[in-house]
Amino acid sequence: MEAILFASATPVTLAELTARLPHGSTPGVALRALAERYAGRGVELRRTGDAWAFRTAPDLAALMHPERQETRKLSRAAIETLAIIAYHQPVTRAEIEEIRGVAVSRGTLDLLLDLEWVRFGRRRATPGRPVTYLVTDGFLDHFGLESARDLPGLAELRAAGLLDARPGTGAMPQDTADDDTAPDPAQGGLFDD
Repeated sequence: MEAILFASATPVTLAELTARLPHGSTPGVALRALAERYAGRGVELRRTGDAWAFRTAPDLAALMHPERQETRKLSRAAIETLAIIAYHQPVTRAEIEEIRGVAVSRGTLDLLLDLEWVRFGRRRATPGRPVTYLVTDGFLDHFGLESARDLPGLAELRAAGLLDARPGTGAMPQDTADDDTAPDPAQGGLFDD
């Protein structure tokens, strides 16, 4: 199992591991043992969505930056669209436009689909049957998240200085568990142009 995970360029699902291991193996038990063995080391076994992969320990990540390829930055529209999809998924294009207050260009969604950070979801059972958008496991892996529930809430975003500290001025996540002052999207804020 260790060799399979090290050799894979992408995270490996439990089903893929089960198919590659000898009959009668218990991959769940082996994954837990492997995660314990690598805990606190330079490389750690991490869960990403429904899959597992070895990743550089967070305290050593800064040392890896010279090895990374620089890619072009996303436009503000792409970042806003990605954030809306991540926090409001499954979400339709019309809902994204309503939250942002401006039309979403086809190129913005195409870019996010090409990056494989966003994928098509199910069609809504409403007139016109609009397609919905969801974030992918690739998005979760890139940002080191186990699931979309691990995205920062309002309190964390404000503490990091990414949102105005005044209550009710952002249109981001609706995180009422951490913050009882969930913003009203009709008030505008973060996504206004």
